[in-house]
Amino acid sequence: MLRTLALILAGGESKALSALTAERSEAAVPFAGKFRIIDFALSNCVNSGIYNVGVLTQYRPRSLHEHIGVGKPWDLDRRIGGVRVLHPFLTTEGGDWQRGNADAVRANLDFIAEQPIDAVLVLAGDHIYKMDYRPMLQIHQDRGADLTVAVHSVNRHEVHRYGIVTVDADGTVSRFEEKPRRSQSSLASMGIYVFRKSFLMELLAGGNENDFGREIMPKVVRQTQVAAYHFQGYWADVGTVQAYYEANMALLVETPALDLYDPEWVIHTRSEERPAALIGAEARAEGNLLCDGCQIYGQVIRSVIAPGVVVAPGAVVRDSILLTDTVVERDAVIDRCILDKETVVGKEAKVGDGEDNTPNQAAPDRLNTGLTVIGRRARIPAGAIIGRNVVVMPRVNEDRYGPDLVVPSGATVER
Repeated sequence: MLRTLALILAGGESKALSALTAERSEAAVPFAGKFRIIDFALSNCVNSGIYNVGVLTQYRPRSLHEHIGVGKPWDLDRRIGGVRVLHPFLTTEGGDWQRGNADAVRANLDFIAEQPIDAVLVLAGDHIYKMDYRPMLQIHQDRGADLTVAVHSVNRHEVHRYGIVTVDADGTVSRFEEKPRRSQSSLASMGIYVFRKSFLMELLAGGNENDFGREIMPKVVRQTQVAAYHFQGYWADVGTVQAYYEANMALLVETPALDLYDPEWVIHTRSEERPAALIGAEARAEGNLLCDGCQIYGQVIRSVIAPGVVVAPGAVVRDSILLTDTVVERDAVIDRCILDKETVVGKEAKVGDGEDNTPNQAAPDRLNTGLTVIGRRARIPAGAIIGRNVVVMPRVNEDRYGPDLVVPSGATVER
């Protein structure tokens, strides 16, 4: 296999994930209860035999840094290679914040130049998938390509969310369109690129393009041959609240497309020491994903329950995602909600209540399907009624809800 450096782009801000990314980067958002989104890219690297990894950060990186640490859960705590977290930095010439994913790589060209490698594998840190990168690297090597891009078929009604490529019969990319309103092709770029090292160095050092999708891909496709690698497995871009919710809920079907129990392709993560899940004598739990340390005494139905969550007697949780150490107190009702870490829902509160589906006033195009999102360490007062498409920002206290404790559908509660 080509000597390869993997660069995981984990620094961008993502407003489309609402309160979930108010205090963390998208790559650090929890997924499937116990994992973080970046765990999938990191695990894919080590499962593919790639142990030289750089993680490029910028936006609110503390949670991500704490999670990665020295890389031990992924066997990346190595003297040679291993994982390096690469921050933005100032230089004697001034320097600046990174203005896009390509600009983030450009800022680290000195690091890339020092690596004894043949290829640079550029990965998005915000996608959910299991992929062996070795076949893609082999195609890149066999074709002697300057650039190889991974592509995946998507629904034709969703082409506006992706960079769309047209691939000729010989596997060469002939056209690239960034988020077109409609397209004849339904092959999306996965944001996974293999560059010949010297080609990447020349490309970024000699230009001022800031984004791989919008600027670099159309330019490179016109100037040189770009190879395509068609990935057939499961892949989800969870960059919106709706996509994130659907990807989590898809794990609850009888045979999920994403197999997290495959011993041949383990998804590694930094796990806390927690006792076994506890299901109380009068509890009702149907069709859930339950993680270590959760305590269920009420009803939990078709939900993803992270470590340490407590659902008190009489409480009901339906079709929801509850992240680590959230507490739902007695007789509260949670319906079609995402509750971030360490949220407390008071007694007899109702979150995700009623049939009014008014879109969120601050983000009507992104929060309009009835999902309510509660930010990290928020407090929902006892007896409060929270409607649909509501956003409660992180660390909101009880005094932000008004005397009647009613938050209508489509509202946002700021800290």
